[in-house]
Amino acid sequence: MKAIRLSVTTAVLVLFSLCTSGRPAPQQPWAFGPGEKLTFRLKWTIIPAGEAVLQVLPDTTIDGAPVRHFALKARTNAFVDVFYRVRDRIDAYTDHGMTRSVFFKKKQREGSTRRNVRITFDWRGKKARYFNFNRPVRTTTLLPGTFDPLSAFFWVRLARMRAALQIARPVTDGKKTILGRVRVIRREKIRVAGKTYDTFLLQPELTHVGGVFEKSPHARIAVWVTADRRKLPVRVKSKVVVGSFVAELIKAEGLKP
Repeated sequence: MKAIRLSVTTAVLVLFSLCTSGRPAPQQPWAFGPGEKLTFRLKWTIIPAGEAVLQVLPDTTIDGAPVRHFALKARTNAFVDVFYRVRDRIDAYTDHGMTRSVFFKKKQREGSTRRNVRITFDWRGKKARYFNFNRPVRTTTLLPGTFDPLSAFFWVRLARMRAALQIARPVTDGKKTILGRVRVIRREKIRVAGKTYDTFLLQPELTHVGGVFEKSPHARIAVWVTADRRKLPVRVKSKVVVGSFVAELIKAEGLKP
């Protein structure tokens, strides 16, 4: 069931991380707010694999400063649980103006794999530190305006999109910092879960992505976001050496008017 694991963790996190690099994208009013909850149906090839939930949680404080809080949960369904049970949760925090990340944590439960990851951001020292079960593992240098993988996606949703636009931002997973890029390919209408959406098709750059994508020289991932102010992700589709993966939006709650 290794393919299922890749679908729920690698592909889902890629969806919410690679839409990002150096020059800032033109900004527009906030596309999201606390209370937003997006539910996605996950499939690996033709096999229903589970669901993922992306949320904007209430603002909170870290070290006395106001921060924004985002969360991503992924879980396999009862059928897949028999072979490979997945229960993952990611929490990401940015400064209130969404100019950089301030904290990140990930609780990973996949088969026999157990990880409790924590990434701290020392902006004075320009260092991000990666811990697993409170044990220091790696340190990387921060570039100005660096985001964690999950927060980066929300930053992209603030951009004014158009065909042929390239969006860029530094991103770190705590082990390394890269300059991530995504291209806006075109505007098109698609049908997802019985609804028709006017969307922008985005294509993230996969050059620096490890895991299954390293073994797939012609790997592609496509992300469709609504062509309105919200930029809601409605579908992600990937094709890699171990097959294809699809995540589709089936429920959206708490959207900004």
